[in-house]
Parts: sequence; structure tokens; C-alpha cells
Amino acid sequence: MPAARESLLDAAYKALTTRAWAAVRMVDVAAAAGVSRQTLYNEFGSKEGLARALVRRETERYLQGVDRVLRQAGPAPEAAAARDAAAGRVVAAAAWTLRTARANPLVRAALTGCWSDRLPPPPGAPPRGGRPGLPGQRAVPSAERPLPGPGELVGRFCDRAVAALGPDWPQEELPALGAACETAARLTLSCVVAPAAPGAWTADGPEARPSVTGSPAQARREAEADAVSRLVRGAFARLPGGEPVRPG
Repeated sequence: MPAARESLLDAAYKALTTRAWAAVRMVDVAAAAGVSRQTLYNEFGSKEGLARALVRRETERYLQGVDRVLRQAGPAPEAAAARDAAAGRVVAAAAWTLRTARANPLVRAALTGCWSDRLPPPPGAPPRGGRPGLPGQRAVPSAERPLPGPGELVGRFCDRAVAALGPDWPQEELPALGAACETAARLTLSCVVAPAAPGAWTADGPEARPSVTGSPAQARREAEADAVSRLVRGAFARLPGGEPVRPG
């Protein structure tokens, strides 16, 4: 029941935005989705199964967004500007990561490994104060693929960046491209874990950035975006000589 499954996941996520996961009741999720509680248990097996499916969906949506941003390239640039254009695409994916982590607590927890008491238990942890499920509820299969953690998400970000940029890159420089993408992914994660403070990049000199203005939240977002842009572009600036070339 794909439609019912998505409706249940939507209802579970909406419930999580208003109260802690421990206070989310399966009967309320089912009612909000317009299905029976038995349908909910048939689909996910337990509240833990629902949580796992919800985390997996949100992280997959995040990664789909990374793919989408990386592949939204304009006209192929001249060779002299190709490396900067590639860096710009990874900067866009990094900015998407910051925005998603800021807006989605499940994605932020998966990226950082920091699961607050308001969220479902982290992957592999026993349920917090759980109670027995309904009779006949199926258990989560022990062989189910583990939920992605920070290391896997960094690797998948890097793989997507290399897949998007690689076709326009000289074959002999692909290892260096992979290293730059991995560095960019890890630097992006560091910005999610410890966001830049407003004014962090304001300095005197020819490369000074103007001080951010507006609300504190807007100032923080601008500081984060500026920080991750500089870090990612710095990773690409260290690539060896020889710019990516367009296919003939």
C-alpha cells in the first residue's frame, strides 16, 4: 500500500514536529493518515519500525536533493573556469545540506549522530521506555540494512559529487577529484555539527566579507553559507594543475 505508507510517514513526521517521539501515539498517527491502526502495524510492524522507515525516508530525500542540486548545471564553462564551476556545484550541494539539516531534525541527527530525547532512539539503541506492541505485530527483520550514519552519508554525498562531475573530468585526475569531494563533504558536515557564528568571516583586508545584517537567524544562515562556500572552494583550489575538460 504505497499511498497508505507515505500518508503514515507524513503523519508521523508531522506529529514529531509538535511533540517528542515518546509522546507520539500509533493510534494518532493512523487516525491522521486516515487508516486503521492495524494497517499501520501491518505496514511497519512496530513503533520502532515506523521510526526506522521515517528516518530512512528523510535521509533518502536529503540525498535525492544532493543529486538534484549537483546535476543542475548550466552551460558547460570554458576550460579555464571549469574547476570553479565544479566547485560551485558542490557548494550548492553543501548549502542544500545545511538548509536541510536546519529544517529537518531527523536529517540533522543522521548527519551528526546526535539524537535528542525528542527524536526516535538512534540506530541500534533500544527503545526508550517502550511498551509491548499489539498482538500479532511483526518484528523488524534483523537482517534489515542498518540506517545510515554520519560516515555513510558523507560517503554517499562524495559518491554523488564524483558521479555528477566525473564525466567532465580528465580520467587521470579522477582520484584527485574524489579526494576533493570527500574533503568538501567532511567540511560540510563540520559546518552542520558546529555552525559558523555571525561575523566569523568578517576581517580586514582585500578578502574581507561585509558584516551580515538582519535578524539573528538570517545572520546565522548567511555566516553558515559563507563558511561552507569558502571551505568547499578551498578543497577544490588544492586540486593539481590541469582543468577539467568538456567532452569532445
